[in-house]
Amino acid sequence: MFLSILLATTIRVSAAASLTDALREIAGPYQKQSGHSLLFNLGASSMLARQIEQGAPMDLFISADEVRMDELQRRGLIVPRSRRSILSNTLVIIIPSDSARKISTPQDLIHRGIRHIALAEPQTVPAGIYAMEYLRKAGVWDRVADKIVPTDNVRSALAAVESGNADVGIVYKTDALSSRLVKIAYAVPAGEGPKISYPAAVVTESRQKVAAQHFLDYLRSDAARAVFRRYGFILP
Repeated sequence: MFLSILLATTIRVSAAASLTDALREIAGPYQKQSGHSLLFNLGASSMLARQIEQGAPMDLFISADEVRMDELQRRGLIVPRSRRSILSNTLVIIIPSDSARKISTPQDLIHRGIRHIALAEPQTVPAGIYAMEYLRKAGVWDRVADKIVPTDNVRSALAAVESGNADVGIVYKTDALSSRLVKIAYAVPAGEGPKISYPAAVVTESRQKVAAQHFLDYLRSDAARAVFRRYGFILP
């Protein structure tokens, strides 16, 4: 016990906003078991990657797409041997929980009654990029582009629908399940949507590489996987 106290440290974790609830639940048991403290920096993966590129002091990065991690690896900013893809997700179209709107295909988004579609920034944020890819594949992007309300991250897109500032939104299934103020109008079939992957890796400039790797390993444990599964994530 004395040794664990001596070695205990603070692990700074930058993680995609869609992981917020699951990571906060996982944190309690992990901190109690390990003696380490976890400090989360949650947001859009693109913003978090940019912070690491600019030298922000982080120990572990969990992205919502492989592209951001690839960029950091090419620049030598993560430890390649630590990199693991730990989770997957799917997209859903959401509406306010009290809405009677019916959406049975992405083509229904063209309907003139739908004026605002919230999704994360489609040029830079993984959730938005995934949504745009899906709508392009479905052949409706050009017809709904003017309706898009871009947000800073996927949680902000969820909030836009919760507040009624958007008629519908496209978010991860896990985000939709976290809110009582929205409901899933259409779940994108796995075979039709983009492949969504959450890679994690230790940051090269971390001064707590051993502790960061320990937490990354814990995220792949049975206890952590049970939490992720309960929040709707898909496990490899």
